[in-house]
Amino acid sequence: MTKKYIAVDIGGTSIKLGIVTEEGDIIARSESVYTESEGGGTVMDAVKDSIRALLDERGESAEDYCGIGVSAAGCINSVSGSVAGNGGNIPGWANTEVCSILREEFGIPVTIANDANCAVLGEFWKGAADGYMNVLAVTLGTGVGGGIITGGRLLEGAHGYAGELGHFPMHAGDDQCVCGMKGCYERYASTSALVRMALSEDPDLRSGRLIFTAAEGGDLHAQSLLDRWIDNVAYGLAGLIHIFDPELVLIGGGVSSQQSLLIEPLKKKVLSLVMPDFADGIEFKSAALGNDAGMIGAVYYHLSTENISRKM
Repeated sequence: MTKKYIAVDIGGTSIKLGIVTEEGDIIARSESVYTESEGGGTVMDAVKDSIRALLDERGESAEDYCGIGVSAAGCINSVSGSVAGNGGNIPGWANTEVCSILREEFGIPVTIANDANCAVLGEFWKGAADGYMNVLAVTLGTGVGGGIITGGRLLEGAHGYAGELGHFPMHAGDDQCVCGMKGCYERYASTSALVRMALSEDPDLRSGRLIFTAAEGGDLHAQSLLDRWIDNVAYGLAGLIHIFDPELVLIGGGVSSQQSLLIEPLKKKVLSLVMPDFADGIEFKSAALGNDAGMIGAVYYHLSTENISRKM
């Protein structure tokens, strides 16, 4: 019988659930919205309620599953199974003992990893990074997230914090970042940074979608904005490529579907910046799994840790 796992993807305002097989196929989905201002305790109550509702709908119990894999926003300590002191954009989320709460409630093994790390694992298992052993994944959105696959394994670091690509200082001493540092990569490379740049020059360009649409329609000012923003994205990527030597650069986020306006010019710019040996054979792709990546990756992470001490 095929083994099944419960996948949970906890974002800033919503909880996505999936039933995922050991082959990485999603056979059921659900999604619920919680009130962000109510804080971390309520988030976990909502997670438990959502899991119970999905199980009830399927006429099953937790014992029918081999485990729960959680993908979550925030700084996630995958060793302790908890949210660290930095809870990201979810008030009250810091220091939540996610794995122990779910383990006590449902009586099956639970693992947790950062949502960006889960996303790259999902792409590595079933998406655009399938077949690649060394991957640099960068998600461009409200912030900048990412994850690193090296030698076919997720780079986690000592606690599971590795891969916070948005928070290396690109312009030391410049703009304040939400993390408390100044000059972080995400202050210049996120789509939020693109919109801030646009609003300072044209109040009508108030979203990434409007900027890309205008550029596609031949608006020279919008094209100039994109060129300057892509320069910022490219300079950070060039540095990361020199550190990690990937064979694939995977771009995620809502703007990643923009092949001619983003992926192609970004690749051209990055290749002009990196040392020639690092450019040899490197590929650039858009992420393929969309909202499913985190759930699939959470189960892959669970499967990859079933036989080591990180399972809670």
